[in-house]
Amino acid sequence: MQKIRFGTTLYIGEESLERLSDFKNEKILIVTDSFIASSDLLSRIKSYIDSSTEIMVFSEVIPDPPIDNIVAGLEYSKDFPVTILLAIGGGSAIDAAKAMFYFGKLTERFNQIRFIAIPTTSGTGSEVTNFSIITDDEKGTKYPLITDEILPDEAILDSGLVAGLPPKQTADTGIDVLTHAIEAYVSTSANDISDALSEKAIRYVFTYLERAYKDGNDKEAREKMHMASTMAGMAFNIASLGLNHGIAHAAGARWHIPHGRINGILLPNVICYNAGVIKGNYTKNTTPAANRYAEIAKFLGLNAGNTQMGVRSLVNAILALEKRLSIPKSLSEWGVSKKQFESDKNVIAEAALADRCTETNPITPTREDVISILGKSFI
Repeated sequence: MQKIRFGTTLYIGEESLERLSDFKNEKILIVTDSFIASSDLLSRIKSYIDSSTEIMVFSEVIPDPPIDNIVAGLEYSKDFPVTILLAIGGGSAIDAAKAMFYFGKLTERFNQIRFIAIPTTSGTGSEVTNFSIITDDEKGTKYPLITDEILPDEAILDSGLVAGLPPKQTADTGIDVLTHAIEAYVSTSANDISDALSEKAIRYVFTYLERAYKDGNDKEAREKMHMASTMAGMAFNIASLGLNHGIAHAAGARWHIPHGRINGILLPNVICYNAGVIKGNYTKNTTPAANRYAEIAKFLGLNAGNTQMGVRSLVNAILALEKRLSIPKSLSEWGVSKKQFESDKNVIAEAALADRCTETNPITPTREDVISILGKSFI
């Protein structure tokens, strides 16, 4: 038996920010980063909030928010009687707000408040998931916080907020969407509903991501990628993820690589591992995951006359897309040195195996498997 919960009410389409005008006489704590706090974006969002509502802004969220950042946000707002927690930003801002919400509820500060998320990137899907990724700076490790307690009550999806996203960030976040959707599709907890969401998200990425990358003002491409991000988030909130994210959390924290970029570097090699590809050749027995990857190739219209051909076509299509998006092909191309790699690979492998996301990978990896994937991703 599986439990599927869609607990977040979505407001989508043009002028979806009008939803904020429904709130009167509230006390809204906005959680965001310093860039958004100083931009026109925040002013635009605040313009929809009724004048009867008091606003406090915590704008100190940093990328890959560490535990200290969460504590600072709670301390900053301790004397403000919050009635609505409003997260505005990419994955880091929304994840920080989720962690604040969780610990605020533990202390009964946030028991009766509404939690709303407004994503300003098209990548994490965090606005509809019960995941939050928090970093332990001292250990150089990312920890997933996974509980329905942090699922936002509402999400406002206004694609106009991502129109100015730079090409590099568009590429990184878009590849994160693709990784979410593919991992959810081959997850051991996948089902018909998560499959439908994953498939649509994958189709949208291959159709619209490059367009959004080349022209940030392509309204249709931005809208579709914004929806793809949310659909992929809904898919992996049902089915969870896999080894790609398990390694990405560990390696990204260690080497400070943007999350979508490290996912993109790893993705072709993780697919080959799950599909049973060893040194460019397939093992004698086709893995269940290989069949699933071939299904993806088929619905994308790629060459998939047999399972092996389908997997190869999918990997090649991903590599070609990442090349057009200027995603680095390897960890060394990104800037990880051989010395760093050799020093950290064992620690990263152990952290990846302990990561909650790895639990639903279609093949149970060993420490040596993870090190092998890292090695292929380094060269």
